[in-house]
Amino acid sequence: MQLANPKQVYQRLRLASLVVPALLATSGISPEFANAAGMVPQTSVVIVNEADGEATIKVTNTDNTAVLLLVNLENIPEDNQPLLLVTPAVSRVEAGKSQWVRFILRSEGGPLKTQRLKRVTFEGVAQVDPSQKDTARIGVGIRQNLPVIVHPKGLPPEREPWKGLTWRHSNGKLTVSNDTRYVVRLSQQLTLLPMQATAQLPRAYLLAGEQLSVDVPPAAAGAHGVRLYPATVYGFAVDAYDSPLK
Repeated sequence: MQLANPKQVYQRLRLASLVVPALLATSGISPEFANAAGMVPQTSVVIVNEADGEATIKVTNTDNTAVLLLVNLENIPEDNQPLLLVTPAVSRVEAGKSQWVRFILRSEGGPLKTQRLKRVTFEGVAQVDPSQKDTARIGVGIRQNLPVIVHPKGLPPEREPWKGLTWRHSNGKLTVSNDTRYVVRLSQQLTLLPMQATAQLPRAYLLAGEQLSVDVPPAAAGAHGVRLYPATVYGFAVDAYDSPLK
């Protein structure tokens, strides 16, 4: 047995990225269940401290065959500055074994002033049998997509950064400002109080210094508060938090 030709890997992954989500949707498998198979990262988020200059994470192959582990750093649309290097980007991981992946902070750009958000994907490509090379077979693994938070040197940890958000309601729009130095993770669903009207954020995070505005229904005209559903830095949901509207 041998690993698939790396030149063919990305063609297979392109097809897999279309097929797998459809299969999961029709089978009723939740993302949390899906993440329990294939290449499993040690934690649900990668935190790179500027003071350390790097971080590592262990990724375990839970399949019963060796795989080719592909690691890919991704910028979010709001921040395309390259901050990190990752090594190894490609490695062979035997069944039941683990691979340490290293994230190295790039030195250019000067000291960080705020937390920064990136993403990383871990994907395992299964072995193929050389005797069946003419057969249209694709080894598909579940792709793990994790946030990467780069934390500035000297910035103290903050367990509840969502308490620093400022909310305003004016002219049919709800505006949230993140005047903190932290990335805030939260559910996209919001509830306007006291009438229980709902609003939807465009995404599940706010970057440091960022401001977002969303439309709210006319029924929310008299709202004096907003209920948000925050998450910890590791993505775990916590109790709802009620914030006043200005």
